[in-house]
Amino acid sequence: MKALAILAAYITLTWGTMINGTVYDKASSKPIQNAIIIAGNKEYRTDINGTFSIPSAPTIGVRAIGYDRKFYSTGGKMYLNRFIPKALYLSSFGATSSKIMGNAKRLIRSTEINALVIDIKMDRGQVAFKTSNPIANKIGAQDLILFKDLKKFVADLHKEGIYTIARIVSFKDTPLITAYPAWGVKKSDGTLFKDKEGLYWIDASRKEAHQYIIDIAAETAAAGFDEIQFDYVRFPDRKGIMFSVENTQANRVKAISGFLEAARKRLTPYNVFISADIFGYVGWHDADIEIGQRVDALAPYVDYLSPMLYPSGFNAGIPGYPDPVKANYEVVKHSLDKALTKSANSSLCYRPWLQAFKDYAFDRRVYGEKEIRDQIRASEDFGSCGWILWNPRNVYTGAGLLRLSNSTSTKTATKPAS
Repeated sequence: MKALAILAAYITLTWGTMINGTVYDKASSKPIQNAIIIAGNKEYRTDINGTFSIPSAPTIGVRAIGYDRKFYSTGGKMYLNRFIPKALYLSSFGATSSKIMGNAKRLIRSTEINALVIDIKMDRGQVAFKTSNPIANKIGAQDLILFKDLKKFVADLHKEGIYTIARIVSFKDTPLITAYPAWGVKKSDGTLFKDKEGLYWIDASRKEAHQYIIDIAAETAAAGFDEIQFDYVRFPDRKGIMFSVENTQANRVKAISGFLEAARKRLTPYNVFISADIFGYVGWHDADIEIGQRVDALAPYVDYLSPMLYPSGFNAGIPGYPDPVKANYEVVKHSLDKALTKSANSSLCYRPWLQAFKDYAFDRRVYGEKEIRDQIRASEDFGSCGWILWNPRNVYTGAGLLRLSNSTSTKTATKPAS
């Protein structure tokens, strides 16, 4: 008995008080297996019965794929609501424009849209909010601050029931490489590589550059965003470029998956969902298509993968459908099916980007009601956790979207919005 008492005292001193709990689906009261539990800086998972036992912490974060996220101060019974984001993309300029944001909110009030993807670290390397990050201030990434109070901006969207996703452009960053050229992707002659837009890229194999991106993401998560989405989380799709390591598939994949692993670890205390944007063709290939993206390698480090399934971007079509803009349903559905076979996870771990802009590569068709609805239908038939509409000009109508019923809490409709 004395030995048992000593052992119990040792466990208490070593691990502290343990907290037990069970996570349930609020609507069905069924336990949620593999829900994510956050205590301190560590991530835990619920078992098949939805239960967990973790070291004591003042706040417990809880989230699950296909649900919302919550924070609790004690253990016991915990409930999550089913939530499927259906989002519009807004640039930083669009999100801070009363006209563009006003239109987005009108669609949220009147259609099935319930989420926004908003640029925070922009395509040209600018950080759109006032950051305390010393590197961002040093390199000129703060020349244009569009969000004067990011925390209030996010809180105001939450008051309207809007799910918020922060888009962080990762390895395309001209200001950073201008200041730190050693971190840049190089051409074969040793000079800095520029893409077709004249922009520099971070060499993703340079771990010292990872910290800057992840620091910005952490500050964004602290402002209250529900999800951090990493875009351009890849190497440039260009031949004849050089990195700090040999340009092989193994090294490329290791660099990208390593970045996402480090990001997930750093973002753990915020209980924020994590997603990554990937090329549409990635799911069709066993290799990384020379950019470091392979679904099997990336899936373990994110909650959601977001393949960019714009039919206009499928320049070679897909098997059986050489003209992708005439096969919008098939492009989306078959691409998701292919990706799922390689990642061996749930279809809920995918949330694709869909095309809401005029075709530029084939017959120049306007993407209207039928084209948009066909893509949405394919995503939903697959079983994805929602979808995101992309229009780089932030111009959206109700085309292809379902209207809300008279009850604002009901996401059903009898016909598309106009």
